[in-house]
Amino acid sequence: MAENLENLGEHIKSKRPDCVLDYEIALGELTVHVALSSLVSMVEFLKTDRTCQFSTLVDLTAVDYPSREARFDLVYHFLSMYQNHRIRLKAEVREDEIAPSIINVHPSANWFEREVFDMFGVLFAGHPDLRRLLTDYGFRGHPLRKDFPTTGYTEVRYDEVTKRVVYEPVSLVQEYRQFDFMSPWEGANYVLPGDDKAEAQG
Repeated sequence: MAENLENLGEHIKSKRPDCVLDYEIALGELTVHVALSSLVSMVEFLKTDRTCQFSTLVDLTAVDYPSREARFDLVYHFLSMYQNHRIRLKAEVREDEIAPSIINVHPSANWFEREVFDMFGVLFAGHPDLRRLLTDYGFRGHPLRKDFPTTGYTEVRYDEVTKRVVYEPVSLVQEYRQFDFMSPWEGANYVLPGDDKAEAQG
């Protein structure tokens, strides 16, 4: 298996040295790192090359590295049902950079790219309908960025008086922000059902 992945990695690197920065095999998976400018060309190659034939886009997501200059990794997972291979493609994106859309190669990338835009704020050039997918139209921020507050900025509730949904700033008193990270069983001052039976047997 590892030898097959190594051969595949070498094949891709030799055929597209203009696109491949490097590749690695870890935990039985092949990951190829590409430059953002070569992304679409690389995806086309992976789909059409007879040795690869990665015809199915399984997933597209991003990973946030706030301290890095190229803040995001775009991560693409492809499947070749013809060759029984999987591959992961990674491209680094700066926060002020616009990534190219791969919709013309894989139309199924449409909602994946919308989700990455919604959750991380990465823009995709050439996307026909780049708008939020999972959050509301007036939502502020991008929830999967590591600097996004876990409480969010606003809360939504239904107001019985005005008979409509209202948005209000989140206001939590400080004690709700303290976490002791104890499990529910540590420091408990109560007897769980069945504990009395265990004591009787002991």
